[in-house]
Amino acid sequence: MTVNKTKKVSRYRGSKTHGGGHMKKRRGAGNRGGRGMAGSGKRADQKKPTILKKFGNSYFGKTGFKRPQKVMKEIVTMNVDYLNTHLDDFVKAKLAKLSGDTYEIDLTKLGCQKLLGRGDLTQKVKVSVPMISKKAIEKIKNAGGEAIGNDGSTE
Repeated sequence: MTVNKTKKVSRYRGSKTHGGGHMKKRRGAGNRGGRGMAGSGKRADQKKPTILKKFGNSYFGKTGFKRPQKVMKEIVTMNVDYLNTHLDDFVKAKLAKLSGDTYEIDLTKLGCQKLLGRGDLTQKVKVSVPMISKKAIEKIKNAGGEAIGNDGSTE
C-alpha cells in the first residue's frame, strides 16, 4: 500500500533555513569553493585527474604555436607610365640600353617583379620581367615592343 507523503517544500514552510543549518551555510558559491572550474589552478592536484580526463592537456596552458600556412610576400610593382617617363634615366644609369629605336630593359635589375598596365607607353620597349599583367602586355605590343616572361617565353 502506498503512503502519501507531504512534500518537503510544504514541510519547511515557516522554517527560516529549510533544514540547512545556520543561515550562512548554504549561501553563495563560496560555500562550494567557487563557481564552475574555480580552484583548479596550481595547487588543485586533487582536481587534475578529472580536468585532464575532460579537457586534456590543453587546459593547463597551450604550448608551441601554429605556423601560418601561407606567408605573403610583397611583390614590388611598376606601372607602364612610370617605365615610359623614366626610360632615359634608366639608360643614363646603365640599367637599360637603347638599340636603334627600341629600349631593352630587365626590370629585375631595378628590383621590380611585376609590370602593371596603368598609363600609356609611347616608346618601343623590350621588357624582361618575372610577372606581367595582360594590360601591360597589350600596351607594349601596341607600342611595337615585346615582353619577355620569367621562363624566357616572349609574348
